[in-house]
This record gives sequence, structure tokens and C-alpha cells, in this order.
Amino acid sequence: MSPTTTTDALAQVASDPDTIERHFPAAARTAAREGRDGDAAREALLLAVPGPAAYVVDVVRRVYDHGDAAERRAVLLALPALDAPERTNRIGDGALPVVRDALRTNDTRLVAAALGPYAATHLDDEAWRQAVLKVLFTGIPVEQVSGLADRADDELVRMVRDYAAEREAAGRVVPDDARTVLALAGRRPAATHPHRAD
Repeated sequence: MSPTTTTDALAQVASDPDTIERHFPAAARTAAREGRDGDAAREALLLAVPGPAAYVVDVVRRVYDHGDAAERRAVLLALPALDAPERTNRIGDGALPVVRDALRTNDTRLVAAALGPYAATHLDDEAWRQAVLKVLFTGIPVEQVSGLADRADDELVRMVRDYAAEREAAGRVVPDDARTVLALAGRRPAATHPHRAD
């Protein structure tokens, strides 16, 4: 039987984490009845999962894989909280497969959610640059890309300039967001970024 409150669901997940697969889909409806935010309720459920980081990552991936678009978006939005430094079982880069999957979709809500602080911290440079280009292609506002000012580098500038030149050559409008990326990169000090190139 489904819990009647978010508090009930949190308690059940904390004592029996496998119940999250039943509670996670219903969390937004339950939260709405209580006047709460559905994404926040789903984040709280994920944060309530006990155990080592590898187990938490496994739960995250299962919930994401079995979820609809709204549930997947909630998982992506919860990743920074699951990786918070104060957590003893912080997930590290273990949830990157979820981020990469979201970036392969054509769902702009998932792409935007995937490019939050978790991706800014853990996604390798090449994948991150390609994700920024996808944002430009799909019309997602670049303001939704966490860490853009810090991570924009010379290679991203080259890629965005090529993109802008191709659009101009085809007689198409260059989005203002492309110019925003170039301007941000132009203000960065000339330093290499510490992220992996894997």
C-alpha cells in the first residue's frame, strides 16, 4: 500500500531502500497534495537511501532507468545534493552514466537538468564541450549550464566560432547565446582546466 505522506515514504526508504522504486513515481503527487515541491520530495527520497556510495549510485541508476521523463529530471536535479561534500556516502562521479544518457536525449528538459553543478564538477572536458554545443543547437538558454564561466576554454571557443561561422555561411541567424559563450570565454584567464580528458 502506498504511503499517505512524504514523511511515511522517507521513513520507509530509510529502513527498506528498495521501496524507493514504489515511492519515487508517486512522490510528486503526494508532495502536491501536501503543498510541497515534487522534485524536492524526490530528492529527499534519494537522500534517504542508506548505505555505501556504490549502493546509492545503483539505486540512482535504477530509479532513473525505470522512470518517466519527470522522474529522470528529478534524479538529475538531485545529483548535486547526493554528491555534497558533507555526505559520508557522496556519490562522486558514479552517476556520470546517468548524465551522459540524459545528454544523448532530445528532451531539452533532461539536457538542461543534466548540465547542473554535478556535470560541471565531474563531466570530462570533451563531453562537457559537446554538451554546451548541444545546448546551442537545441535552444536551451546557456544560463542553465552550471559552471559555464569557469569551464569555457579555448577549445570551446574554437568549436562555438566554427558553429557560428557555419550558420552565417548558411544565411542563418547566430543565436545570442553563442556570443554569450564566446564573451565568457574571452574573459577567462589563460589557464588550463583541471578536468579529465577521458
